[in-house]
Amino acid sequence: MIQGILFDLDGTLVNTLEDIADAMNRALAMHGLDTYPLERYRYLVGNGAVILSQRAVGDRQEMAEAVRKTYQAWYETHNLVKSRPYPGIEKTLKALKDRGQKLMVLSNKPDADTRHVIAHYFGEDLFDTVHGQRPGVPIKPDPAAALEMARGEGLKPEEILYLGDTSVDIACARRAGMHAVGVLWGFRDRQELTEAGAEHILEKPEDVLDLAAQETGKREEI
Repeated sequence: MIQGILFDLDGTLVNTLEDIADAMNRALAMHGLDTYPLERYRYLVGNGAVILSQRAVGDRQEMAEAVRKTYQAWYETHNLVKSRPYPGIEKTLKALKDRGQKLMVLSNKPDADTRHVIAHYFGEDLFDTVHGQRPGVPIKPDPAAALEMARGEGLKPEEILYLGDTSVDIACARRAGMHAVGVLWGFRDRQELTEAGAEHILEKPEDVLDLAAQETGKREEI
């Protein structure tokens, strides 16, 4: 029986791509490096700011840490400029909450940024647990943080649907023993999610309501 839904943030709950791209392109330009078109960032993001910076600088790896620091300093105060929740997300979350589901967020975005974005768009009370990247805790696809969240909510991994838009999320869900659910409204495509081993692939946010109801043996409407 499904008792909880764990969500990725970027590309799953909120379309953050433009703010990330703007902040990184600014950092790259400030360090004299080439910038990227917005669509390229769909494949640069997903593994946290350190790896994003390493990917962005290309063969100039000696610049990666300096670029990351410049990027992070700007993004911390400019992460709500163009970012918006995906259509249907807020209504779906409230419906899930009304059903008694535990709602969780796990992101590779730094913890402070994760909490800032979630609190701004969804308030302080909708989600039961919110974590971003924290010192001493490995980032996704390592399952440690996901399993920690499950324990904190008193849930077994098999009682959790894990929704994400990249192979990183699918791998994390599978390693944690959770139900891996790919979403198509985010940054990557069906092929990546299928090849990563997603159990289910959803076309729109509202689809999670039917999926959760099927898994619990109940059929409900918003």
